[in-house]
This record gives sequence, C-alpha cells and structure tokens, in this order.
Amino acid sequence: MLKLVIHWLLSAVVLLIVSHFVPGFHVLGLEPALVAALVIGLLNATLGLLLKIVTFPITIITLGLFLLVINAAMILLASHLVTGFRVTGWIPALVGAVALALLGIAIHAGTKKV
Repeated sequence: MLKLVIHWLLSAVVLLIVSHFVPGFHVLGLEPALVAALVIGLLNATLGLLLKIVTFPITIITLGLFLLVINAAMILLASHLVTGFRVTGWIPALVGAVALALLGIAIHAGTKKV
C-alpha cells in the first residue's frame, strides 16, 4: 500500500516537473497534479488496459512503443476531466507519458527485492 501511495505522489511531482519544461503541458499546483495522477492511473487501469489488449498486435510490431501512444491518450483524456490540468497536444502528452514511464521504471528498480 505504501508503494502505491509513493508512486502516486511521485507521479504528481513528475507532472509538476514536466509542466515547467514542456510547452503545452500545464498543471496549476499540487492539488490538480495529485488529482491528475490519480485519474491517469485509473484511466490506465481501466480504459488503458482495454486499449492495450485490443492493440496488442500493433504493440508487438512497434516493440512496445505504441504503449506510449496509449498512455499519451490517457493523459489527454485526463486533461479533459481534471480542472487545473491541461495538455494541448500529442507531443506534450507523449513527453508526459515518457516521463511517467521512466518514473515507473525507476520505482520498480528501486523497490525490487534482491
């Protein structure tokens, strides 16, 4: 449970960091970042999972890179649902998806039990 909360908080921090460096990616504070991170996580766990299953052949052909497109789509959808979180295009959404993916890899590597 603690790992999940840490991942959620770090995801919100990553969204805030990305908003400072990527034009078209806007987060208006910590609260919208926390809500956006939660919504993105829920979207990835539901609709994102369904899309990943349906687009599995494309994912295989692109060696997994298409998963970033799906995650970017979930970020764009979340930006329409969360007040104070706005993404104005596919490129900023892809940058955000890459940043969140790198965070997930780092958390997984950091919490891996030897």
